[in-house]
Amino acid sequence: MDALEGWLRQDEPPQAPPLEVPLIKEAPPAIQTIQQLGTASIPSPGESNIYCLNIIGQIEGHIVLPPQNKTTKYEHIIPQLVAAEQNPKIEGILIMLNTVGGDVEAGLAIAEMISSLTKPTVTLVLGGGHSIGVPIATSGQASFIAETATMTIHPIRLTGLVIGVPQTFEYLDKMQERVVRFVVAHSKISDQTFKELMFKTGELTRDIGTTIIGPEAVKHGLIDEIGGLGQALKRLNEFIELRRAPLGDQSVALPTLGNETMPPIPPTLR
Repeated sequence: MDALEGWLRQDEPPQAPPLEVPLIKEAPPAIQTIQQLGTASIPSPGESNIYCLNIIGQIEGHIVLPPQNKTTKYEHIIPQLVAAEQNPKIEGILIMLNTVGGDVEAGLAIAEMISSLTKPTVTLVLGGGHSIGVPIATSGQASFIAETATMTIHPIRLTGLVIGVPQTFEYLDKMQERVVRFVVAHSKISDQTFKELMFKTGELTRDIGTTIIGPEAVKHGLIDEIGGLGQALKRLNEFIELRRAPLGDQSVALPTLGNETMPPIPPTLR
């Protein structure tokens, strides 16, 4: 019987070895897009002359925050601003904010970098521009805020162990004055009004300060206009066109304010 079974097996076709399905170590880009964005494809915009810089979450300074915090690291923002300033293809920078604040010195460093750029800059507050996000929101050539966005103005606070109370208070007072001077110099708000909002009692729980929404920020002169992405991009493109105009061209006018148009810019003021 064994010989008969062996003779019958000789007529059977040889069986191929089972196919081994290779393991996909990395999903293809289409699958990654579906996993991350919930769609099969995303629009691919062409090369733009406007650089968009996002400042979101908590501004991280010299101390690394816990991994569950959504942060904006100043050591990432500063090189991006330097690259945008040096890139000849970028003609304007749009800064979009939705931040709760964070490290004071890191926020001031970002604000000083933005204000010192030679290219047109426009800031847009979406959601919130709280605490040290206020100087960043005022650092551009023009500032916009969404109608539902809020901004929290409060004195500088310190958490942790304090050894020398008088010395620490003096240091905080000087740092706070730096913030006040920067905001007043880069917005239409007065020193007195800003300090009144900063030291107002009864607005915040267990603290002093105040929270203002979009229209109130414009009313106090802290932000220039109410608007969203479309208005911010329109104003940035107007600044770009003004910068492109030759120095001897007297026909270029500033953006309209209401129903009036401001006179042309003299060459000496450009």
